[in-house]
Amino acid sequence: MAARILMGKEFAQKFKAEAQKGAASIREKYGVTPGLAVAIVGDDPASQVYVRNKHKTCEELGIFSQVISLPATITPDDLMAQIDALNADKRIHGLLVQLPLPQHLRAYEGKILERIDPLKDVDGFHPVNVGRLSLGKPGLVPCTPLGCIKMLELAGIEIDGKRAVIIGRSNIVGKPMAKLLLARNATVTICHSHTQNLAAITREADILVAAVGRPEFVTADMVKPNATVIDVGINRLAPKKLVGDVDFAAVQEVAGAITPVPGGVGLLTVAMLMQNVVAAAKMQLQQTQ
Repeated sequence: MAARILMGKEFAQKFKAEAQKGAASIREKYGVTPGLAVAIVGDDPASQVYVRNKHKTCEELGIFSQVISLPATITPDDLMAQIDALNADKRIHGLLVQLPLPQHLRAYEGKILERIDPLKDVDGFHPVNVGRLSLGKPGLVPCTPLGCIKMLELAGIEIDGKRAVIIGRSNIVGKPMAKLLLARNATVTICHSHTQNLAAITREADILVAAVGRPEFVTADMVKPNATVIDVGINRLAPKKLVGDVDFAAVQEVAGAITPVPGGVGLLTVAMLMQNVVAAAKMQLQQTQ
């Protein structure tokens, strides 16, 4: 029997509706509209698409949106000065720098992201927010893993006591995903390029998260029957062909539930960003009272 397909659109609509309601509540209580600023450096086509999507979603949900387009030749100091100005701007409650940065700025990426006020860090990448997540304290959490967790909960997929395996150890997905699953009492294993006997480990997973960045890397023989498979990967094989890190056609015959690519986890990321903007606004406004 083929797996239940967890369609991202269904869950994203619910999460965006929650953000819209939260933004309206803040306007009613404080007379303030939550605001997001996105700084984009250069003219990378994929980044331009992502930023337009974020701006459009903000407008749909009643969130103030400002896109700051900066030249690809900007210096690290000038970019950080721009971040300082947005940190000080009371209209802006959430701030992110669209990645990837141009090549000459990549050596400074850590410093640039750390320049963002942790209270406005809606990507959840600042060391303060990473630390809060590690300690189980409230803070802003990276959007993609947060969306995955909320989707599992909304879909009624049990996490408590289950064995979860994550393929990939990035700071954006793998590590925060592990912390979120651990906080919900899963037994968590992180696998990576140096892991030995990978398939033997993944076959033990009740929840398998693929975030390795390799097209159709996870095959049917790596999946436990009836497992939930979350595919975070997005790989372009041709101008109009996207695939995930999971061999969807084969794995859906083994898994109990699976996310597709496209149409799966990717749609959750922007919805969770909107929720983070609302949460950040609420935290900042509570501090000023």
